[in-house]
Order: sequence, then structure tokens, then C-alpha cells
Amino acid sequence: MSDRPIFVVGCPRSGTTMLQLMLHAHPRIALPPESRFLLPAFFRRHEFGDLADAGQRRALGEWITGTANFGDLGLDRAAVIEAIVAAPPTLGSALGTVFKLYADRFGKPRWGDKRPAYLRNLPAILRLFPDAQIINIMRDGRDCVASLKETPWRPADFDELIDYWARSADASLRAARTYPADVFHQVRYEDLTADPEAGLRAICDFLGEEYDPAMARPSELAPVAVPTWKTWHKLTRSEVTTARVSSWRQRLTDDEVARCEAVFGDRLARFGYEVSTPCRRTTRVRAARTWLVVRDRLGTARDRAEDMRGSLRARRRGPALPARLG
Repeated sequence: MSDRPIFVVGCPRSGTTMLQLMLHAHPRIALPPESRFLLPAFFRRHEFGDLADAGQRRALGEWITGTANFGDLGLDRAAVIEAIVAAPPTLGSALGTVFKLYADRFGKPRWGDKRPAYLRNLPAILRLFPDAQIINIMRDGRDCVASLKETPWRPADFDELIDYWARSADASLRAARTYPADVFHQVRYEDLTADPEAGLRAICDFLGEEYDPAMARPSELAPVAVPTWKTWHKLTRSEVTTARVSSWRQRLTDDEVARCEAVFGDRLARFGYEVSTPCRRTTRVRAARTWLVVRDRLGTARDRAEDMRGSLRARRRGPALPARLG
């Protein structure tokens, strides 16, 4: 059986929490609530110095356990710090140690993490965890925008909501082109909610795990794995349903639908979603569509350049990255 780390990614409000719970219901897999320390640790990695020094590992452990969402994991702070000090001297090992301890809480051997932002930072994830398996959940961009519009943390500008999904769609297309079939797997929210067992069996095949019927009942795990203060995840406490599929028809105005489809209608079609309105080729729309194309084409080159720069910096002063957890 596999012990590869598992990372759930996707656009915000695409069903990542539902999928996290489905995987957490598996008897061998544990995925925590969003911890939010992994990406900050990666981007600040040169501040942590040489992790071959136990004192530096302790400082890193103190920083991780002092982050805002660490308490949601239900782990003992002192025990986590000592485990990081005892772990192999790499940043990936330190981060993976925390996720492994969370899995140990439930007596499960496989661990990982879930965060929508990982989708646009997959090179960083795979530098830290070279054997990671990525599961991307895709949802109709209009439904994502409609859901984002109702969250308490939404930006004021509606165009930013459109950009959330457009950038995530570009990252999904880029990942599908870049990574092999045993590294990157994509599932549509609409398909997963319509037939959870079929979708989850395909995911289990990808992970090299046996399907377990408990995975289709994620609401039973919500009280354990979803903090109550995240009120925008209240639907995770209900049974899997298709009720929110195409709910954008009631939740977005005609103008909002037209603005969404004008910018990312071509992306919707590439993922199997039908566009409802003709594209209005205004100067603003043409500029937005051109920028999306340019950004998509430049994305891979930019990621490679960052990897090269990161490798050079790491040789000079940064910590080793890949996890070495057995």
C-alpha cells in the first residue's frame, strides 16, 4: 500500500472541504483542517537557516505551532516542537511531521493537507514533497463565483471573484499538461456529488487504496475535521447533494453571469460546462481574455524560473526542502 502524501486543491468554494472530508473518512487517510502554515513556511524558507542545526529546527517548530490556525489540529504544541527537532533536517520533513502527527491522532498511516491556494503553487508542494499525489476538484466557475460572493471574506470587487476562478482554471489546465497520471488527478464537483461512489472509486484507484463506503458520508466527519467558526462550511454537515449544482442561475444576476462568461466562457467549455450567453466583445473583455491567455502561457516558464532561483538560493543559505519521512 502507498504512503505518498495527498494534497487536495481547487478554486475556493469548489468543494475542497467536502473532498477533504471524504478522504478523511477513509480508514487509512487523515487530512486536517486548513492549517495555512505550509506556503508561508515555503516562501519564508530562507529565514529558517540551516536545519541541520537542532536549534534552527526548534525555532521552526515554535514558528509553526505559533501560527493562527495551528490550534485547529488538536495537537500538543510542545510535542510537535520536539517531533520537529527529532525529524530529518529538511523543511518538508518538518511540515510533514505535523501532518503525520495529525494522522497519528486517528491511527492512520497516510497524511496530507487541503488548501485551495495549493493549486496555484504546485511546484512548491512538489519541491517539499516530491512523491505527493495531487487531487484537484473542478467546479463550474459561475457556481464558484456565486458562492464566493456570499462568503464573509469576499473581496469587494466582483471582478476579483471572476479572476479567482479564471486563475484556478488556468492552473488546472497547466497541471494537467505538466504532471503524469500518477501525480495529478482531477474530478468535477458535479460528477462527484451526482455519483459519489463512482468518483471516489476513481480517486482510490489513483491513490492505490481500496474504496470504503464511509467516504460517501463525509458529513459524519465534519464535526471532527471542520472548525465550527468556519460558518461558510456549514453545508459540510449535510449529506452530499446536487442541490447547489447550477445554482448560479438563481444566485447571480444576468449581468454577473454575462461578465463571468465573457471572461472565462472558453474555460468553462474546456471543462464541459455550457455557456448561456453570447460573449460581449468589449475592450475590457478582450483585455481580460488576452491577459488570461498570456498568463497561462507564461505560468510554466515562471514556475521553472522560480524553481531555479530557489535552488540557487538554497545552495547558498536556505534549508534543504524535500521531506525524508519514512
